[in-house]
Amino acid sequence: MIDITKINGQPMTINAELIETIEEVPDTLITLTTGKKIIVNESRQTVKSLVKLYKKEIYQINTGDSE
Repeated sequence: MIDITKINGQPMTINAELIETIEEVPDTLITLTTGKKIIVNESRQTVKSLVKLYKKEIYQINTGDSE
């Protein structure tokens, strides 16, 4: 799960595994595999970084790795 901010300023947590695409049109539009679309304040690159961090945390938890 990643925390994002909807365009109206409302915080929201979404399942990163459901993200299909992230576009800047010019606002950042996240399309989920369910077909739902969410416009967010974060840039495409920020959302991408949040997903990468989430995946890294999940991998470390599942393998028992620690830093």
